[in-house]
Amino acid sequence: MIKSMTGYGKSTIGITSRNLTIEIKTLNSKQLDLNLKIPGYLKEKEFEIRSLITQKLERGKIEFYIATEVTGESSSFGINHLLAKKYYQEIKSLADELGIETAPDLLSILIKMPDVMETSRDEISENDWSGIAGCINEAIMQADNFRTEEGKILEADMLMRVQSILQLLESIDPHEKRRIIAVRERILRDFSKFSEDSANPPVDQNRFEQELIYYFEKLDVTEEKVRLLKHCDYFIETLHEAGSQGKKLGFVTQELGREINTIGSKANDAQIQRIVVQMKDELEKIKEQLGNIL
Repeated sequence: MIKSMTGYGKSTIGITSRNLTIEIKTLNSKQLDLNLKIPGYLKEKEFEIRSLITQKLERGKIEFYIATEVTGESSSFGINHLLAKKYYQEIKSLADELGIETAPDLLSILIKMPDVMETSRDEISENDWSGIAGCINEAIMQADNFRTEEGKILEADMLMRVQSILQLLESIDPHEKRRIIAVRERILRDFSKFSEDSANPPVDQNRFEQELIYYFEKLDVTEEKVRLLKHCDYFIETLHEAGSQGKKLGFVTQELGREINTIGSKANDAQIQRIVVQMKDELEKIKEQLGNIL
């Protein structure tokens, strides 16, 4: 079974004084490209979050986002009263020395002074983290299920195209037989004209037959057809294997392309060339789909 690299998952959870919304979006990428956007109080859990994601989703461009909504009292910030008073005394003392009145908005100025506003380290309990980890796993499973469903669609499309290549391969047979007969007749006709011309030297008949056989062997595509058939069977077999098979299928398509190209180069026939073009078209569409596969 194959999986797409496109997926989406979303889950929510309520913990102490907060509601969390977790979203995962995955897109195509040759390597793992993981982008995390998490609140500060979860920074110490970043490695564990990355591990949870990579174990299941493996590869692709992955965007992971946690949004927080505060629902209760929060002690994440406060005012350093002692420092604020010290600033006030210094400012007032300076104003008295200069003989000017203190500004009416002195309080707003004091709040902006360095270190007056204190931010306490936000920490979560192990119980809260256990719930968040479960919520992350739920979003990951949703994204993975999404990938599986998308993979079924891609698999059906590629199977259809491989079957199309096999049908096109079968359709070469009658054209191949006709081609050999036509080439043989043309060569013999040209040979007869050559032999009838008294100005030309006599031709060794045995040598001519040997060369003719050698020429037809060069045009024969039997081996390429057999290999192409085996590669198609192997492609279908690989599609149904467990785990991610995107790279392996990519290697198989390279072999498919090599055999199709060789058939085309040996064709020496307009009808076979048209069939080869159709096979190449189907193969290119398979390659496009492989870019979406895990």
